[in-house]
Amino acid sequence: QKIFFQASNPGQFENDNDVLWQRGHVPETIAYHGRVGINTDAPDEALVVCGNAKVMGRVMHPSDSRAKQNIREVDTNEQLRRITQMRLVEYDYKPEFASVMGIKDT
Repeated sequence: QKIFFQASNPGQFENDNDVLWQRGHVPETIAYHGRVGINTDAPDEALVVCGNAKVMGRVMHPSDSRAKQNIREVDTNEQLRRITQMRLVEYDYKPEFASVMGIKDT
């Protein structure tokens, strides 16, 4: 005996005009133009993960040395002069932000 399941998110993917997922330009990829939330229904960035994330590979970031070339030493005296011109601040998180992000010490 066969059992068929149909899953649907009310109001989601019902209208073909609102399709945000599409095949990527690189083989075996898909693209989503919008915000993605995992364990949240209100992502405020391109990807928001509320919980732990496990990465079974590398995470590349623009500050990663593997993404750079022509790395060279700089004049530390000049850099220290620039740092002394920076505006340094202290702050507290807003309670509503801290509670959503799970931050205890605001």
